Amino acid sequence: MENIAAEKTTLCPSARPEPENSVVFGIISGTVAEPRVAYLKQPQTLTDELIAKASPVTPAEIFRTASPCATKGCQHFDGQDCRLATRIVEKLPAIAEELPPCAIRRDCRWWQQEGKAACMRCPQVITDNYNASELATEVAMPTAI
Repeated sequence: MENIAAEKTTLCPSARPEPENSVVFGIISGTVAEPRVAYLKQPQTLTDELIAKASPVTPAEIFRTASPCATKGCQHFDGQDCRLATRIVEKLPAIAEELPPCAIRRDCRWWQQEGKAACMRCPQVITDNYNASELATEVAMPTAI
């Protein structure tokens, strides 16, 4: 795997792994009941080789990926802010006691928009979580603009 520096662009920290220019910045660890993100020291380009290593599960079940924020192309974006980041901060409990060691923070939309409050909740956000709590499912649902 090659080490990369995050592009100088705003990154979505809950992007699907399919978009071009996606990077892995965390690995899902913890338990089925309480999955948690373990952050990588450097984001890694999401390659076909890395995707193949995830098989037979989806890459989003084991990798936390980021890609350039889609802004108006995203169902969570209201034209100015990421409503997903807002809901995460408003509804999910903080689970980190200190800022997680996140390699994409400086470019992260959630950090830019919500600051430390988003980071303290980020480790519990899992893209493909088939055992998500009712609250996590509610938070993930796009809201009407």
